[in-house]
This record gives sequence, C-alpha cells and structure tokens, in this order.
Amino acid sequence: MPTLQRALGRWDLTAIGINQVIGGAIFLMPSQVAAQIGGWSPIAFVLMGFASMAVALCFAEVGSRFDSTGGPYLYTRAAFGRFVAFEVGWMQWFTRASSQASVMAGIALALGYYFPVVTGGWRRALLLVAVTTALTWVNVRGIRQSAWLVNALTIGKLLPLTLFVIVGLPYLSAASVTTLPPITLGEFSTAALLLIFVFGGYDVVPVPAGEALDPRRHVPFALIATILTVMAVMTMTQVVAQSVLPDLASHSTPVADAAAVMLGAAGALLVGSGSVISMMGNNAGQILSGSRMLFALAEHGELPAFFGRIHPRFRTPANAIIFTSIVAVGLALSGSFAKLAVVSALARLVAYTGVAAATLRLRSPRFHGTVKPATFVAPLGPVVPAIAILVSIGIAAGATRDQMLGGSAALAAGALLFAIYNQVRLPRDTTTHND
Repeated sequence: MPTLQRALGRWDLTAIGINQVIGGAIFLMPSQVAAQIGGWSPIAFVLMGFASMAVALCFAEVGSRFDSTGGPYLYTRAAFGRFVAFEVGWMQWFTRASSQASVMAGIALALGYYFPVVTGGWRRALLLVAVTTALTWVNVRGIRQSAWLVNALTIGKLLPLTLFVIVGLPYLSAASVTTLPPITLGEFSTAALLLIFVFGGYDVVPVPAGEALDPRRHVPFALIATILTVMAVMTMTQVVAQSVLPDLASHSTPVADAAAVMLGAAGALLVGSGSVISMMGNNAGQILSGSRMLFALAEHGELPAFFGRIHPRFRTPANAIIFTSIVAVGLALSGSFAKLAVVSALARLVAYTGVAAATLRLRSPRFHGTVKPATFVAPLGPVVPAIAILVSIGIAAGATRDQMLGGSAALAAGALLFAIYNQVRLPRDTTTHND
C-alpha cells in the first residue's frame, strides 16, 4: 500500500509558511493600516507580529509531538476528541478552498491591468481553469515538485519586496516613524484586527508534517522562522511606503505607487509582477495545504476513504488535491468566494483557540502515554498559550455580525456533515469489527 513520501526539509516548511502569509494583501495593506493609525503603523506591525508569534509557539509545541499529516486537526483530536477536531479540520479545509478561489480571482484582476480581456467572460474562465490545472498537476506529480514550485514562487515574491526595501533605504525619514498622532482605542483595535489577518496563514506549516523528513523538529523551526521573516518584511515595507508617500493613506496601491516614485514605471511593473507571483505562490500553497487537510480527515475515517487514497506512483493524496481544486474553481467562477470570505474570522478563532488550549491540555501527565513528548516547549509556562487565547478572543471581538453568522453557519454545516457521516459509517465499522 503506498504511503506519503517524506521529502520536506525545514526550509521547505518555512517557504510554505512564508508563501501562505505573504499574499496579495501586503501590496495593499500599508495604506489601510495608515488610514487607521498613521505613523504608529510600523509599531503595530511589530506588536501584531509578536502576538502572532504567541499563537505560532503553541502550534510549534504541539506540532513537535506529532509526525503525521493534519496539523491543528491532529492536535485537537488528541486533546478534545473527534467532534472538536472535525470542526477544526472542516473549517480549515473550507477556508483554504474559498481562499484559493479568492486568490485566483485576484490573479485575474492583477493580470487584467495589463491584459484587460482576461477580466471577464470565457477568457477569465479559461485563465482560472488553466492556472488551477497547472498548479494542481504539479501538486499531484509529487511533494518534491510541489515544494520546488512553492520555494521558487516564495523567492519570486520576496525578491521584489526586498528590492523595494533596499531601494527605499535612502528615502527613510525619521519623521515618518517618529511622528505619532493621537489615536483612539477603536482605531488601534481596527488596525490590529487587520494585521492579525495579514499575519494569518502560518497555521498551515504543520499540516503536511506526514511528508516532512523530521517534522517534530522542523515544524517548530519553520513556524518561528516564518513569523520572524514575515514580521521583518512587512514592517520594513510599511516603513519605506510611509517614508516615500507622506499621504500614504490616500493610495489604493501603496507599494506600487511608492515603487513608481523611486524607480519610475519600471518600479510599478516590478511590484505588479511581484503581486502576481505572490498570488500564484499563495494559490499553489492553498492547494498543497487544503488537500492535506481533506486527506487527514479521510485518513482518520471522518470522510470517505476516496479522499484518503494515495497515488501509487506519485505518492500524493491525488484525489484530495483534485477535489479541492475543483471546488475552488467552481467558487471562483461563480463568485461565491466573496460571500464565503466571512467564514475566515471564525475559522481562525476555532483553530487558534483549539491549538492554544490543546497546548495546555497535552502538557498534562495523563497524556504522556498517548502522545509523544514535545521536542519544543513554549517558554513562560501557561503565559504564551494564555496570550494566544487572548489573541483569538480579540479576533472574535473584532468580527462583524456577518462574519460571526457566516462562521457559525459553516460550523453548523460541519456538525451536520459529521453526524450524517457517522450514521453512514457506523454499520460498516461494526461489520468490519465483527468480521
């Protein structure tokens, strides 16, 4: 019986994390944050980076106890049982598929700036199908090929941002980062919520652990390296943008506009190309991580075995990969992803809170015989998990009514799916057991 191939090293996992966090938002977010808190923006990026680090450290600790595919699903299953874990896994897959659709639509819009014909009609549909088919084909062919693609696209998205920062160093203005206007708690909370979502995505790092060479050591490394790298890139991008553009809040495409000031039309083209590469990489990563979450649910008997089958030649969860991409293309072509985006707030809340609570629970001596010992332990005892839970509560507090209702509906759909599949599979399991 074929098994998944272990081929991912620590830097492959790090690239998966960076690629998932840095998407198209980084090219637009500087002005949105500046509109809320002005010169406080770089400080907010650092603070939210450390808040995200608290959550990532919880993922790192529990991740160091497991070496199978599934990430948060596995951790909450061990700590709280099948139902809670199913809800976590279901919400993660659901948001990955809808996010993949959203990013695909973003690629069409970005390319439409240069080729307007791809923004509508059959040409847009052809573009979305072609891009998804190519990325899916690479993912089916093997985890090594998928890693090479993600690594290349991650480097491709970091290079323009790095060049943007380096070219912008002479433009740095002390006044732009030391002039701190008075802000209200509401303005800071709005900016903080924006940034928590900008930093999101690192939770996919442990999902393909079943294909990692040494997951119990490499997953913690990759999580921490991802947050530190992303925090540095995002903070410096913000500093340069607000140094070059004094009226940053009024720019809808701040990084491209700042690049145009520094490098002219070539700078704008560089950033535009970088945004397309960034979204392509993000899309490739969505296929990789989303399909593995579906595979993990099937591997543990929570979904039909069809989704847990491994390709005999390529040793990838080919059925889960293809199904996830089909769903994403369908959402992208129908435009439904825009409505489903409201689910992401509660999905993140469920995953973050579940993993932070699992970090505390799995430290109990009662689990010493059922889960492996941690090779990495978050510092400061219960403090870091407590901060991670507070970050999750902050997401809930800042969520809109539509986000809470949409997320609750998705959770209810997951609970219904869990109940239905349990009714279907129980007779089969009983028969198998009696045989």
